[in-house]
Amino acid sequence: MHTKDYDAAFPIVTPSTLYDRNGLLTEIRGQFRLDWNGTHGSGHWARVLHHGMKVGTARKADLLVVELFAFLHDSQRHDERGDWGHGARGSEYARALNGTFFDLKPKQIDLLCKAIAKHSDGEVVTNVTIQSCWDADRLDLGRVGIEPSAEYLSQEAVQYIDFALEWSQK
Repeated sequence: MHTKDYDAAFPIVTPSTLYDRNGLLTEIRGQFRLDWNGTHGSGHWARVLHHGMKVGTARKADLLVVELFAFLHDSQRHDERGDWGHGARGSEYARALNGTFFDLKPKQIDLLCKAIAKHSDGEVVTNVTIQSCWDADRLDLGRVGIEPSAEYLSQEAVQYIDFALEWSQK
């Protein structure tokens, strides 16, 4: 699928006006331990945001949670490889930032924290918001040489594997 077809099928809707995006990104960058342009840095987050808005819109997910996930899910990594504790640390970080840069309701912060904490566990869930977050991250696996597997994606995300794979490998 070509970019034009992808964009036509899923127009981006973004909730960034609902919170202090610039303040949040400044905060995250100030404490980020890895290369900002590395495998788990800003380019990855931008692609996850793009995929998340597309898939999340189609699935009627909570797009604010999906957007925040894109920026926070790898924000607490200590290294580029097997850092299995980064999800739990990211979840705690997100909870600590709630009320400062964004103001999520209890259900929303719980969804965000669960999505962040378990995003590397290979699970599939029926909750459309959490799965949209995980779909967005998994669609960018091509950046590390892994083709996303339909087994771990929602039906809405599966149709974009080829597009996402090509984009993540550029």
